[in-house]
Amino acid sequence: MTAEDPREDFRPLPFFVYGTLRPGEANHDLLLRGRTLAEEPGHLTGAVLYDGPGYPYAVEEPGAAVRGELVTARPEAYGELLAALDRLEEYVPGDPRNLYVRAARDVVRPAGGTVRAWVYLAAPPVAARLRATGTRIADGDWLSRR
Repeated sequence: MTAEDPREDFRPLPFFVYGTLRPGEANHDLLLRGRTLAEEPGHLTGAVLYDGPGYPYAVEEPGAAVRGELVTARPEAYGELLAALDRLEEYVPGDPRNLYVRAARDVVRPAGGTVRAWVYLAAPPVAARLRATGTRIADGDWLSRR
């Protein structure tokens, strides 16, 4: 499956958040408060985390994992939340200037099993730059940087 699969654009998937949208971080209350049914820990396998200018980037890489939260939106808030998160990440489907792409990936739950979720991954040109010169967050947990 490609990074952006249009067949999944209209499925109401949960979101996997790993940076400023996690509980206690700047954008959590701003964008998620009152719009979620559930939030639980999870991890995205096959990705590493890089430090950005005040926010992280997840970059696909086999054998690694990123820690974050699996967020399930309230059904009545899903469309509004999806649009708000796309705006936050400055994601426009198909735009070559995107810093992130929204992609459906499997996220592992702590109790076991996986769930398909939207995740914002570094767009290919950003990922290439980060692999060459970025600062990797070794444990894959944005909250551990403090």
